[in-house]
Amino acid sequence: MPTITDDSDSHRSRPMLGTVVRLSPFLLIALSAAADAETPAGQRYDRFVVAAPALAAATWGPLGTLLIGLLAVVAEVVLALIRDDQVGAAAASVIAATVTVTLAASYTSGMRVRRERDLALVRSVARTAQQVVLRPLPDRLNDVDLALYYSAAAEQAQIGGDLYEAVRTPFGVRIILGDVQGKGLPAVEMAAALLGSFREAAYDAKDLPALARRLETGLQRYAERASSPDAAERFATALLLEIPADRPEAHLLNCGHPPPVLLRADGAVLPVEPEVPLPPLNLSALLASDYRARTLPFGPGDRVLLYTDGVSESRDRRGEFYPLTERLARWSAEPGTVLLEHLRGDLRRYAGGPADDDVAALLATRLPPPTGTAVPDP
Repeated sequence: MPTITDDSDSHRSRPMLGTVVRLSPFLLIALSAAADAETPAGQRYDRFVVAAPALAAATWGPLGTLLIGLLAVVAEVVLALIRDDQVGAAAASVIAATVTVTLAASYTSGMRVRRERDLALVRSVARTAQQVVLRPLPDRLNDVDLALYYSAAAEQAQIGGDLYEAVRTPFGVRIILGDVQGKGLPAVEMAAALLGSFREAAYDAKDLPALARRLETGLQRYAERASSPDAAERFATALLLEIPADRPEAHLLNCGHPPPVLLRADGAVLPVEPEVPLPPLNLSALLASDYRARTLPFGPGDRVLLYTDGVSESRDRRGEFYPLTERLARWSAEPGTVLLEHLRGDLRRYAGGPADDDVAALLATRLPPPTGTAVPDP
């Protein structure tokens, strides 16, 4: 299933708005000419054409801005000839002002175009780097269907402190969803380190406790060499999920993270609280904790939603937290992408706008076996 983001919302209205802005210099010239031609001689509207090249500089290149300025000058000359049969002093002052504004606007437009090219290059590099950190989630691994909703709080960013990954291993499908303390580049750096450790250890760690210990070691090594002075004090909450291919069960290990929600094939919606509370990663050694996994029945049609606190800690205007389990009960029969679309839209309505924190929600669904295949006993 495709990854659901908030990017589409921010771009839907841009094409129409961009067209209006690009046409605004021509509209201004046309309206100024029409108003000047239809009003008495004492009421002058031709002066407004001076603003046309200034408007053009916002969306047109240097050449386009020059041509729009030339059009404004021609319009002023035509209006002067219609009105006075000559280009008088008043019209000449408007023409001089238009030429001056056109030259300044063309220079400004050139600077804007160069900066936009530089920004586009920087964004392209950043997008490539971000995709290396957070790779696109596969639609399906073994008999597990995956769907994701992800939104970074930082403007123009595609990743933040929330992280996710899913891989196919000899032990089944293994998934991580986590949330690094803090925001900005230090959080992204730690998220990258944690994902790197997971991608290396997930294939050979014998079980989830062993995998968690490997991640803990990886974060400790990262803290020793990190450029951020507070790297050793940072931590990450995480959920580790393992879905074996040969048994209708799932193993879950919760490192200080909001509890996932199990959506049974029969419609039941159940939060999965940890049997023994565990600290976040990078704090286990400090608190002398022993990692323990929980085994859950997870048969065909069952689903589990992993999410970060950007979902559970969203508040409405009264300060009340988002009722995730209640909402999920309404959508439990919906396909994965539809359920996450409902969640995305409902979160925005509940909070009254875009979230001010990173948001990640990953839905894993056990698919029914192919026709004629026996379902293994637990």
